Amino acid sequence: MTVTERIEINPKVMMGKPIIRGTRIPVELILRKLGEGATEADLLDAYPRLTKEDIQAALGYAADTLAHEEIILITPEEASAKA
Repeated sequence: MTVTERIEINPKVMMGKPIIRGTRIPVELILRKLGEGATEADLLDAYPRLTKEDIQAALGYAADTLAHEEIILITPEEASAKA
C-alpha cells in the first residue's frame, strides 16, 4: 500500500507498520527518537539512508493519522454498564 511518496505500509515489512519507503525504518522509531530529544542531525547520523525529507514525511504522516483519529468518550457509568 502506498501512503505517500516517502511512507509505505507493506504487510511483509516490519509487520505492516508504516516505514520510510525503501528502508526498514519505522515512522514510530523516528517519532520516538525525536520525542526522546534526538535532533534531526542525530537521526541522520544514526541512519545514513534517512533524509531530512524522510523525517518531515514521518512527522506529516503522524499528524495526518492523528487528525483522522476518531475519539469516543465513555462516561464511567457507560464503562460500568459494559463490564
